[in-house]
Amino acid sequence: MSHASLIEPGESHDPRESMEYDVVIVGGGPAGLSAAIRLKQLAARNSAAISVCVLEKGSEIGAHILSGAVMDPRAINELIPDWKEKGAPLDVPVTEDRFLFLTETGARAVPHWALPDNFKNEGNYVVSLANVTRWLGQQAEAAGVEIFPGFPAAEVLYNDDGSVKGVATGNMGIGKDGQPTENFQLGMELHAKYTLFCEGARGHLGRQLNEKFRLNRDSDPQVYGIGIKELWEIDPAKHQPGLVIHSAGWPLDPQTYGGSFLYHIDNNQVMVGFVVGLGYSNPYLSPFEEFQRYKTHPEIRRFLEGGKRVSYGARAITAGGLLSLPKLVFPGGALVGDDAGFLNASRIKGSHAAIKTGMLAADAAFDAVQAGRAADELTAYPESFKTSWLYTELHRARNFKQWMSKGLYLGTLMVGIEQKLFGGNVPWTLHHQHWDHEMLKPASQCKPIEYPKPDGKLTFDRLSSVFISNTNHEENQPAHLTLKDPGVPVNVNLRTYAGPEGRYCPAAVYEFVKNDDGNDRLVINAQNCVHCKTCDIKDPTQNIVWVTPEGGGGPNYAGM
Repeated sequence: MSHASLIEPGESHDPRESMEYDVVIVGGGPAGLSAAIRLKQLAARNSAAISVCVLEKGSEIGAHILSGAVMDPRAINELIPDWKEKGAPLDVPVTEDRFLFLTETGARAVPHWALPDNFKNEGNYVVSLANVTRWLGQQAEAAGVEIFPGFPAAEVLYNDDGSVKGVATGNMGIGKDGQPTENFQLGMELHAKYTLFCEGARGHLGRQLNEKFRLNRDSDPQVYGIGIKELWEIDPAKHQPGLVIHSAGWPLDPQTYGGSFLYHIDNNQVMVGFVVGLGYSNPYLSPFEEFQRYKTHPEIRRFLEGGKRVSYGARAITAGGLLSLPKLVFPGGALVGDDAGFLNASRIKGSHAAIKTGMLAADAAFDAVQAGRAADELTAYPESFKTSWLYTELHRARNFKQWMSKGLYLGTLMVGIEQKLFGGNVPWTLHHQHWDHEMLKPASQCKPIEYPKPDGKLTFDRLSSVFISNTNHEENQPAHLTLKDPGVPVNVNLRTYAGPEGRYCPAAVYEFVKNDDGNDRLVINAQNCVHCKTCDIKDPTQNIVWVTPEGGGGPNYAGM
């Protein structure tokens, strides 16, 4: 069918209206938009019609997109070969790579010849992935894709046989007390022959699908990092467009996985960020504070001093790689991009993988729709992935995170041997054994970390940071950070782990306060949430569940 049709509620007594599409795509990031564009390209080439819609929880396309980012153009070359002529914002080619091992006051650069290929960025571009995504959105709309920003998919819908039927958007205008307000609006059902889930790392619906269909029963546990990023305007004299700097070491201890990036983009701006693996064991560790400390290193502060911070954000990234990929398909749908975990942690790159898997999933969905099939398993998608260049790339990097989680020195040595000597083609495979939330030790076994107070020039606190992320939520709505058991934060997390949610959250959402009677309670400042998903991943009892807030809520990243 060429146009979506509006269906009045039938005899089911369900008052929600529904719309029918051939393919519904959840998430307007690089994966979802690439899938949508590819579907419309295939339809045009085959003189066929296919109806496609994209749901995006952000207030606009790109509002929730946060990445480093150095972009490998391989996938976008395949999707839109004339992207340059069409004005894609890949304007700053990488001009120089530096990799530094930091101590508290010193830095040792790795000679360029000694860098493994995964740290070389020749031919890549320093980009704002939010802006690239906005451009992809324009291409999708021009191709006839219907895009609905500000409409989060809140619920998976199923057919009677258990296959995925589509999704429903969340109800609007529910008050804090859970009751409808005068602004109440029912959610909408979107039915499809196939639904592609492209929500990014730790997708809210992807997590439910994982559990329902046991998609990760044959894979390693997925592991994550939290990436925290700031955009700075710096002194033009210090600015080198295309300079890419990565570091490892200080301020993290050698046993904690993590590292930094500092990318020079155009307009005298640099993107500076820090990634901490969420498998860390000390509950006193704060990724946000480690990032602030990192900026005080002589090698980093020299670029930033005298400059101005203009934006801030945070987002979890999947880091498990090939071995942690779940089964990608289930009756009626598929997981695409970082919703499945397609990120090459050794390269700190995922956008090319998101675009490529979006294309592969679209190919399978298009063929199925044209063949008159619906709600079966798109087996052609995982099969085509296995024969793609992306599989080869991820296979070479399959041991990276496992080695690095064994400590900086052993990890660096073994990754160097695997990548430099063998090009990743080694006869051994290492496996992840634990989920990140299992890794915290009780506070009694760990040493508190004293972090310096922010100076307001180079280092900052969480609240001033959240302010420049342009985060906003409708205040009169139920908190979208839900607790399975409201007693657990105080009785378990605070008593055993010294309240780690106050430290792993980069947005001051969680704080423990004293009641009048002297007892502790957890306050959830949900309006601060930047949708990074770290709490959903790292909470030691898995008691916190992130659900979608009212449409359009969250950060509004410009140029991130």
